[in-house]
Amino acid sequence: MAPTFKAVVFDLDDTLFDCTGSLVEESRLRAAEVLVEAGLPMSVDEAAAMQKELADSYGPYFMVFDEIGRRYDLGSDALNAAFRAYNSEEVGDIRPFPDVVPTLRLLRRQGILCLLLTVGHHRRQDVKLKKLGLEAEFDGVLVNDTDRGAPLNECLRYFLRKYNLHPSEVLIVGDRPGVEIRAGNELGTATAQILGGRFRLAEPRDQFEVPDYRISHIFQVPAILRLADMGKPPDNLRIVAIGGGTGLPIVLTGLRAYSRKLTAVVAVTDSGRSSGRLREELQMLAPGDARNCLVALSEPGEMQRLLNDLFQYRFKLGSLEGMSVGNLIIAAMSDMEGGFEKGIKAISRLLKIGGKVLPSTITDCHVCAELEDGTIVEREVAVRGLGKPRIKRAFLKPEDPEALDETIEDILAADMIVLGPGSLFTSTIPNILVPRVREAIRTTRARKFFVCNAMTQPGQTDGFTASEHYLALARHLGEDVVDTMLLNCAVPGEEMAQRYREEGAQVVLADPQLGKLDVHVVETDLVEDIDQQRVLWEKKDLLRHHPDKLADSLCRLLAEVELYGP
Repeated sequence: MAPTFKAVVFDLDDTLFDCTGSLVEESRLRAAEVLVEAGLPMSVDEAAAMQKELADSYGPYFMVFDEIGRRYDLGSDALNAAFRAYNSEEVGDIRPFPDVVPTLRLLRRQGILCLLLTVGHHRRQDVKLKKLGLEAEFDGVLVNDTDRGAPLNECLRYFLRKYNLHPSEVLIVGDRPGVEIRAGNELGTATAQILGGRFRLAEPRDQFEVPDYRISHIFQVPAILRLADMGKPPDNLRIVAIGGGTGLPIVLTGLRAYSRKLTAVVAVTDSGRSSGRLREELQMLAPGDARNCLVALSEPGEMQRLLNDLFQYRFKLGSLEGMSVGNLIIAAMSDMEGGFEKGIKAISRLLKIGGKVLPSTITDCHVCAELEDGTIVEREVAVRGLGKPRIKRAFLKPEDPEALDETIEDILAADMIVLGPGSLFTSTIPNILVPRVREAIRTTRARKFFVCNAMTQPGQTDGFTASEHYLALARHLGEDVVDTMLLNCAVPGEEMAQRYREEGAQVVLADPQLGKLDVHVVETDLVEDIDQQRVLWEKKDLLRHHPDKLADSLCRLLAEVELYGP
């Protein structure tokens, strides 16, 4: 099959380096000095803060200087001088994002043309390029002057003519929906919006500002291109992620960049806190894991943040103390629609989520466990309870719950199955204890991945090695089922590790037994920045996987692209 893409055209500001940070702050201060000198009745710091406040309040397209002039009766000469100061050639210390150079070099090794098209004041953009030292990493560079240059569409057509490219063979990567994304869509190229900088929350104003891909990092581009070559663009890549708790939403958040055929299969056996109360009082399935996944699959941006805050809000007083708003919404919709799965589908339509959330079973059941001393514990709260012997096996009660036909169909039709990360015995394994789900995972021709937890979890996997995590899964799913086990290799510093040890958790690292397992093991950096201060999670899931690192690693393995690493 001929390659789908032959070239990638990159924007510069907030795509290849952080322009919104210190560079924009410096520009605002320069403009503020000019405005104050022209009669703006405030200090320079106050004038700079007002620029930021206006931009934050009205969005990145807002004419900030025009509004300041209107409010304080400043003439056009003063505003033009402020604009020139804002766009002066003074550029502080800037450097590319860490993944930019490795990604550009990988793309060029794969025969992909890497082109740079930057729009702005020519001298200023030229200074940025020299400071960044990126020109040698591109096959072609075009700096288009804001005042005297050609329309962006014409610049793109210039690249197409020069390199004998058809629009369908080109991917445009930029951060501005109204500039790079619009120009690419109008010309017929594929488009990828970088969700960073001033435009990260900008809503598309029409269909031409809707990108084909939404990504957060340049390192995501190689997998996107290779998947397209395989005939697996977002509308044709079918992924089923199986789990629950805090792990499954992380997987979904990352995989949204690569697939619009995402299915989350969630455990419904939670018996604690808000979910437990609703199960007891309304005889419904546990809604907590479904709630988290609905939020994770909603469109990125300000709306998702508000939805997340609403759905995760817990009442602090009265009879509803501790109750999650999202769980109540699911309970209400399930009652209105006549069933849990019907309620979830109705909410999915309401939120316009990009995928599905399906329960692994529609039977009201509980997860139970046999411990190594022969003791039986019942219900999720007891299974994850602290200070007990190790878990030998998990089982459901009743042991033969009914699966949803749609869940089975999606597993059988999938290109990729992802198991974990998440609480091993109360989030991941309960799904595969449903007989038809387990058999479908065994039967499907999809590539099957197990994402090992980054940390042990007190009460469930105390002292577990990486191989013991896999063996626990294999005892319940079967051997020779999982193709690849993905394992984090990034180790936190001693201070952080000690804090986790005090919480009863430790880092899960490779052990000698891994080489004896019937699964291909891949180690790479999968976690959030371990140099930053961490906040311990409610359920002791201490060190979180990074959504984009994890999803990119999964898709690179599926597409057989070398993994990105530091």
